[in-house]
Amino acid sequence: MHRSRLYALILDAPRDAAAPAVEFWSAALGARTRTVPDEPQFTGLADVVPGLVTAVQSVDDAPRHHLDIETDDVAAEVDRLVRLGATPVSRWLDCHVLRAPGGHLLCVIPVASDPELFAATATRWD
Repeated sequence: MHRSRLYALILDAPRDAAAPAVEFWSAALGARTRTVPDEPQFTGLADVVPGLVTAVQSVDDAPRHHLDIETDDVAAEVDRLVRLGATPVSRWLDCHVLRAPGGHLLCVIPVASDPELFAATATRWD
């Protein structure tokens, strides 16, 4: 048994377009921004969707969006999603990048939210 939940909506922007993307999305969504000291490639957009992290990520790739799924068992969640049709793309630290049917990227990460929020909102998978 493991649990998982949607954790974040990430707006990936090419490195040279990240600052204008942050300006646009923060103004468009009426969001305060916050930087993440340990992960400077991310700029958080505060309180866009309650309970869901929203951020702009500076990337060395094309503009796109991706979802982060947090879980208390990364290997089990990756396996579950692969059985559903996702294909592994890469791994960065504890983050497993998958491509869902239809081509969208998603990341599977260890629990990053408040433990009480995770416990209250995660889906249990047997």
